[in-house]
Amino acid sequence: MNGRTGTRGEPEVTRGAILDAALREFAEKGMAGARTDAIAHAAGVNKALLYYYFGDKEKLYGAVLDGVFGELCGVLKAVLGRDLPPREKILAYAAAHFDFMAHRAARWPMLPQLVHREMMQSGQHASPVVRQIAVQYLRPVFGLISAVLQEGIRRGDFRPVDPRQFTISMVGIIVHYFVSAPLQEAITGEDPLAPERLAERREAVLDLIGAALFEKPPGINRRMTLLESRPKVEHAGQEANTTATTEVQGKRK
Repeated sequence: MNGRTGTRGEPEVTRGAILDAALREFAEKGMAGARTDAIAHAAGVNKALLYYYFGDKEKLYGAVLDGVFGELCGVLKAVLGRDLPPREKILAYAAAHFDFMAHRAARWPMLPQLVHREMMQSGQHASPVVRQIAVQYLRPVFGLISAVLQEGIRRGDFRPVDPRQFTISMVGIIVHYFVSAPLQEAITGEDPLAPERLAERREAVLDLIGAALFEKPPGINRRMTLLESRPKVEHAGQEANTTATTEVQGKRK
């Protein structure tokens, strides 16, 4: 740890260390169980400095979620901003979202449950933290996905689905796997976050989305149509999962 981390001399370094330590603590113990003493110790700062930067535990919690969703939003907007046909773009989006979740779940296994718990505990109306995240990050991505779906429908590439409902269903297919990972392990006796399981699930997610969305041209095999529509270029940070997918596909041949 940098000797100056615990000072106000390098505020961005200090803030980053606190946020990283807080993410780990919140992911492992949730909002209620997390301790600011433990966060400050892990970040190499005193607790007074933690309060100086973030005010209290609730604001620190909000800053952690803001960082996670801000990063996710940046990744997904970059993918959805590519100049790709609708079929390739929707699969590239799904792959990028899955890979983001897989990478975070590998580092912080309880993070998906933490985010899901926050969503569920909001009741009928979103909490201020969830509402801010939804408006700032999720709503723009939702709009971009809807636009891709509408374009694909107009071109005859997609079935005439309801973009709003399909987007919700697609996100659910991607995210639920990580939220339910502990239950899956109890049922199957296997680690759902192991590279080979993630590769299999990634393939299944893309296949399911294509089967539900793609309009099948007359006389064309749907499986071949789906494979031809796969994104040609993987997004940054996908090397590990790409390798795992290739290994699994090689075993199946």
